Amino acid sequence: MSRFDIEVRVKPRPGLLDPQGKAIHHALESLGYPGVGEVRVGKVIDLTLEADSEAEARERADEMCRKLLSNPVTEDYQLRVRASAGKEAEG
Repeated sequence: MSRFDIEVRVKPRPGLLDPQGKAIHHALESLGYPGVGEVRVGKVIDLTLEADSEAEARERADEMCRKLLSNPVTEDYQLRVRASAGKEAEG
């Protein structure tokens, strides 16, 4: 089995309210940073996963996102999968 580093980026869907983004936008303007456009606040989740192939790691990570790591009604996610520096997992 190989070890893969997974990066999951979750952010609110376009057009949906983002109260955190609005608060940050307002704060930036109040601090004297004009010209800031829309601000959206999301999250990044990093995990390491053991799998037989990159395709299997991606498929399992995608399932994790659909079931737990993101809210499919209000959020979109992107996955980045790459082999870990220590490619082989201990058995």
